Amino acid sequence: MSNLSEYKQSMETLHFTPEQRAQLAAGAAKAASRQVAHRTRRPFGKMAVIAAAAAVMLAVGAGAAGVLPSPIDVFTPLFGGSVAQTEVIDKIGHPIGASATDNGITVSADAIMGDEYNAVIVYTLTREDGERFLPEGKDLNETYLMMGGFGGSSWVKGGSHGTSWFVDQDPEDNVIQMVETASSNVPMTHGTATADFQDLRYWDSETKRDELLYEGRWKFRFEVDYEDCSVRMGGGETFSQDGLGFTIDSVSVSPVAVKVDYTADTEVVWSNSQSGRQDPEDARQSQRYLENVEILLAKTDGTVIDLSTSGGSLRPGNGVTACTKGQVLEEIIPLEELASISVGGVVYPIHAD
Repeated sequence: MSNLSEYKQSMETLHFTPEQRAQLAAGAAKAASRQVAHRTRRPFGKMAVIAAAAAVMLAVGAGAAGVLPSPIDVFTPLFGGSVAQTEVIDKIGHPIGASATDNGITVSADAIMGDEYNAVIVYTLTREDGERFLPEGKDLNETYLMMGGFGGSSWVKGGSHGTSWFVDQDPEDNVIQMVETASSNVPMTHGTATADFQDLRYWDSETKRDELLYEGRWKFRFEVDYEDCSVRMGGGETFSQDGLGFTIDSVSVSPVAVKVDYTADTEVVWSNSQSGRQDPEDARQSQRYLENVEILLAKTDGTVIDLSTSGGSLRPGNGVTACTKGQVLEEIIPLEELASISVGGVVYPIHAD
């Protein structure tokens, strides 16, 4: 695989052991060799630890002089700045302002927003000496960044998956941002999160290996508390494909994310492979139950967003398989700008009220 964003669906399907997930994550990191300009996502799993622990000098605070960051200022450059999008951010975005400093680098959690089953957090990484954050002459097109550690998703329970990517709005300054998303099959609007990052690394296209950029460990806690603004649909509708029958249990749509729960009428059976690599038959089964189930989100302007490759989880038992898939959207879409969502060909109109 040439890009870690192509890897996200593999991380959280439940037939992998923690050891296998760690090996898969490490392999994906080493395989990465290219980026999309200034916005490259990489998947994370709860066990995806890339770097080793380093000595730490911890400083936890609540922003400069006690002033919390504005969610509108944090999210607008990343997820859209129309009047309608700004109104959504103002309603559901919450400031955080916790941070830690080690080895001259400060990592701060700026703000969070989401819905009942999805969240997006923006972190800022700052070089305290004021010097250029990335190496001279380098930008995110050439420097694939990888942050080790467990991230800020410790409050997320159940079957979960997510992605993260870096944004550098000014390559010449001393700051860079990291955006982390998390999706789960259980509610996640409240809790205490522990952000725990270790060693910022980058992919060197010349040596074909990951290299250390900044050594350190950044660990701090923050409270998760934001408003759910999703609408819910579905319950009992059915469709068939690939020799399987599916029943849609629920569909959740918000301005920031989509989540779909459905049940397959047969129980998926995984191989007993212990090699750390996904067995070809397991990959085929995952496609039948997850990736091949089409999810299309239609906007009122006629635009259709294909979410079929969203990450998810499978929970086999009692002769059936409970399936969950969904993701955080790449832009904020106010509910009044959404027309419908289609799951396996079953179409649900979306009503903003």
